[in-house]
Amino acid sequence: MSVFTPVGRDELEAFLRHYAVGELVDYQGISAGIENTNFFVTTTGGEYVLTLFEALSADELPYFLDLMAYLAEHDVPSAHPVADDSGRYLRTLNGKPAALVQRLPGHNVEHPNPVQCAELGRAVGHMHVVGQDFPGHRENRRGPHWWATTAERVLPKLSPDEARLLEQELAFQRRHAHDALPRGVIHADLFRDNALFVDDRLTGIIDFYYACNDVLLYDVAVTVNDWCTDAEGELDAPRLDAFLDAYRQEREFTPAEHGAWPVMLRAAALRFWLSRLQDKHFPREGELTHIKDPDVFRRILERRIAAGERLRLPASSGKACG
Repeated sequence: MSVFTPVGRDELEAFLRHYAVGELVDYQGISAGIENTNFFVTTTGGEYVLTLFEALSADELPYFLDLMAYLAEHDVPSAHPVADDSGRYLRTLNGKPAALVQRLPGHNVEHPNPVQCAELGRAVGHMHVVGQDFPGHRENRRGPHWWATTAERVLPKLSPDEARLLEQELAFQRRHAHDALPRGVIHADLFRDNALFVDDRLTGIIDFYYACNDVLLYDVAVTVNDWCTDAEGELDAPRLDAFLDAYRQEREFTPAEHGAWPVMLRAAALRFWLSRLQDKHFPREGELTHIKDPDVFRRILERRIAAGERLRLPASSGKACG
């Protein structure tokens, strides 16, 4: 969400004339994140987020925008895209595909508590259930093939210890297939900066632009590794239990998922260590930039490896409806 493509006021006003949102009052760039150009936009009709897509093509984007609309219409707290005067969610601005979405109330939480983790767990479980009926499909572009190609790129930049850890984890992950695990729509990037709260109430899950169809348990692991982890990379039991217990009220874990949990936590840590290594060693130019520390996910991966089979999902309760 850095500003890679500047937008002038006149350009934005011309863009907004295609929407029934009133007149432009103010706008400002958003510096958090690293993939797209984002602005907060205030008009006489309300508040919105404008996204210019820097990497995704116009052909790829209907999946994400249609998914956001579908989830918002199926009681998943998320931002609904705004349709233009032709009924389309996608337009072009300054040569980039662009979309306007509702700006939801609330703020990111820096230090989530167990109540907030439970709120999020319940929403993720519900998303995984209702997402089964979403008609779109998109492969995970940051799955094992991307891990391998990105590792080749960053390995020459790493210390011997880092390179050894990366090569060993890639070899470990290659030994595990996940064909028996439930699949469906996943967010794939549900970090603390991609959820909004008013006090302890979840008001929205945002930034679905890594969403895809993949292993549901992987989505749980990605989220837990950020929301339920302490500063040393260890899982925090009260937050973890709150998240998983609430998730299971919507969708119960299968026996295969119980067996795969330690592996999946490591896979989720590996994916984000790799992406942060890539962003650190091969940064993109932007007017505003925010590069995240890859060592955070190196520590998380090392802690998950050390914990091994001691990592366990909660036992089945038989209460979930999905």
